[in-house]
Amino acid sequence: MMAGNRLRFGVDLVTFFHPGFWGVGSHDAIVDHARAQPRVFWDKILDSVQASGVTGVELTFSPFNWQDAIKTYGSIDAFAGELARRGLTLCSGFFAELEAAGDFADPEAQRALIDKAERYADFLKSCGSDIMVIGAPLRQTLGAQPVQFHDFDRAKTIADFLNRLGGTLYAKGVRLALHTEAHSMFAAARDVDLLMLLTDPAYVHMCPDTAHIIVAGSDPVQLVDRHHERMIIAHWKDAVGPMPADTPIDKHIHERHQPYFCGFGLGRVDWPAWIRLLRDRAYEGWAILELDAAPDPVRDIANGLTLVRQALLPIYR
Repeated sequence: MMAGNRLRFGVDLVTFFHPGFWGVGSHDAIVDHARAQPRVFWDKILDSVQASGVTGVELTFSPFNWQDAIKTYGSIDAFAGELARRGLTLCSGFFAELEAAGDFADPEAQRALIDKAERYADFLKSCGSDIMVIGAPLRQTLGAQPVQFHDFDRAKTIADFLNRLGGTLYAKGVRLALHTEAHSMFAAARDVDLLMLLTDPAYVHMCPDTAHIIVAGSDPVQLVDRHHERMIIAHWKDAVGPMPADTPIDKHIHERHQPYFCGFGLGRVDWPAWIRLLRDRAYEGWAILELDAAPDPVRDIANGLTLVRQALLPIYR
């Protein structure tokens, strides 16, 4: 089989969250535009994905989420039809609810999360996808009081919930993939090792994000090699280096990340080593060429895809 068939390329819709792409001045203005003209908004996104050359779409937070897609096109089938008409596939959906969930030990909060995830899983399955990518809860800012240690007991509480969630999704025909979000409890090497140890590999998989692992101060190639059998999808992204240890972790953390992300091939990710790892471990599946809020996403994704095809796929073959 051709290497290009074993690796399939997609994009997370967060890539289109740059005000410059929409000709507006702020992220809030993008949301306003999406609400005012949802069909124009979504058609532009899907047309842009098609024009970039990738074939997969990963949905994410509003205004790029699954509820927005249904509301815009009228039904799940209509949205699936819009993808198919452009030769696109829904490869996965990002579930961002855990980050803001608060107390994980609270049974009511856990029930609410599982209910939301079940409805999302039904949507994904209806659109032909079987992967839900999930962000872990955020860590605490270094030195914040009262201190909340991410120790074995806290990790086990989270792992127990993830196991249950993974089992619930499996019954729906969807696989859970934990995303290595920088400054969450699943990004730095030790934290990933801990949660991978405590979760059941039959029900909890991983979605490594190369850039976020670097921003968290770890090596994506070494880290993923230790857990390669758990990887069912991956975000391919580049970063210039780790962020300071005392970075404030709050609602603005994602904006703080953005200056550390860079164009594909311009940062610290050792892409030849990465593709050799995927080749040697016989990884097949989706590769999400994700860029956080790119000013010119169609060009940037296309350039990334060109680099992959010219410099990396010959190694993978």
